Amino acid sequence: MNVYEHLGVQTLINARGEVTRLGGALMEQETVDAMSEAARYSVRLDELQAAASRIISRITGAEAGYVTSGASAALTLATAACLAGLDIDRMNRLPDTSHIPNEVLMDYRHRQGYDHAIRVAGAKIINVGMPNSRVMADEIHTTKRWEFESAITERTVAIAYFYVPQINPLQEVISLEEVIHVSHKYNIPVIVDAAEQVPPIENLRKFISMGATLVACSGGKGIRGPQNAGILCGPRDLIASVALQNMDMALTNFDTWDPPPSLIPKEKLRGIPQHGIGRGMKASKEAIVGLLVALERMTEEKSINDIKQLYRRLEHIAERVRSVSGVETEITELVPGGNPIFTVRLHEATLAKSASEIAQRLRDGEPPIFVIDELAPFGMLVISSINLLSEEQTNIVGQQLYVALKG
Repeated sequence: MNVYEHLGVQTLINARGEVTRLGGALMEQETVDAMSEAARYSVRLDELQAAASRIISRITGAEAGYVTSGASAALTLATAACLAGLDIDRMNRLPDTSHIPNEVLMDYRHRQGYDHAIRVAGAKIINVGMPNSRVMADEIHTTKRWEFESAITERTVAIAYFYVPQINPLQEVISLEEVIHVSHKYNIPVIVDAAEQVPPIENLRKFISMGATLVACSGGKGIRGPQNAGILCGPRDLIASVALQNMDMALTNFDTWDPPPSLIPKEKLRGIPQHGIGRGMKASKEAIVGLLVALERMTEEKSINDIKQLYRRLEHIAERVRSVSGVETEITELVPGGNPIFTVRLHEATLAKSASEIAQRLRDGEPPIFVIDELAPFGMLVISSINLLSEEQTNIVGQQLYVALKG
């Protein structure tokens, strides 16, 4: 009996991908073992985060880094750092920003539920550009550089950019290069949400090398770290502000306080914040260690081999269902170097059942299998490969998909 059976919770096969509500990406055994070992010791979390900063800096090319409790927390902490800097009084007042610069610029077409993480810190999001995606029949409105420049005022503290690879021209938005140009010209930080952009592994360095100020990345998706872990990397002073607003600083005597100088420059501070805006977003020592082990294991050679293995697993599923009349299959990658996906296109009249019905049969199976079914109204189902870590799971998915299609 595993721990979930003991709790009366049913396990499932997550073929939707890294989605949080289904437990994210599965961790590898080395990461799990490291977290178990970390749980048996006590350490100073500021020293552990200082060590994490050195590792993240080496891998990303940023001056410093920090392990957060997920990419959403990274966005909140990044915003808080831009709002407060190393000003302890401002840290203590957040999310009250009524008397300080508090505006974060964002392309109108980037607005989404995740930007709530930015507002949590006390920022006011200023929309830039036009809300409609099409101006005329064959014309797409893309927010221009001058529109960002026109929106900058004395209250602007940052620009937020939610990065998505440009695949569909109808979804075109202003390029990150253009936004970075504006940020450098006006000396305004740009925060990049790159939560789902790994793999490919080169994206760990891409955005910093482009000139982005702060970059947030999920640790529980393509990196295969703990689900509640994330990475924030950027300039040393801003990462120091993040640390100060995230750690437990209450009842600390400033005179005898000895933070790691590589993480927190005490000489630049007038005091210590009392439970900053990010206090409830703490990352445990186990999560920090697990994230770092997963991150260091993600070498270019390993990433290439892992992706080849995932291709083979999807091909095994494809072979199982290709013989079914009314079914077309395709294995692709959304971005070069990313994890592959398996698309099943269904001729519903031939099958006498809809894609939505197939998805429901998979969810009702034993074990339940969850696939990407947003395109089911168009006769398509998609299987993500990231959680197919074993031949056993791959065989189960292939067999149950075959039965659902044939039955």
